[in-house]
Amino acid sequence: MSAIFKQVIESIRELSSDEKALVAHCLISSLEGSPEDGVDEAWVELAEKRYLELESGAVTGTSWQEIRSVVKG
Repeated sequence: MSAIFKQVIESIRELSSDEKALVAHCLISSLEGSPEDGVDEAWVELAEKRYLELESGAVTGTSWQEIRSVVKG
């Protein structure tokens, strides 16, 4: 094990749960490589479209309780 790795592991113990989650996200993201061209823009467009649908009343949201009851059966 490298000294840097040991230092990172020791430092992680001092982080909050939210900070640990962010570190995990960054590590996983770094493994995935670079996204294909246009992927980020496509996600932004889809998110904006869905947001406008909710705001206009064209669609309605579903609560977590409703989703969970359907999943549990």
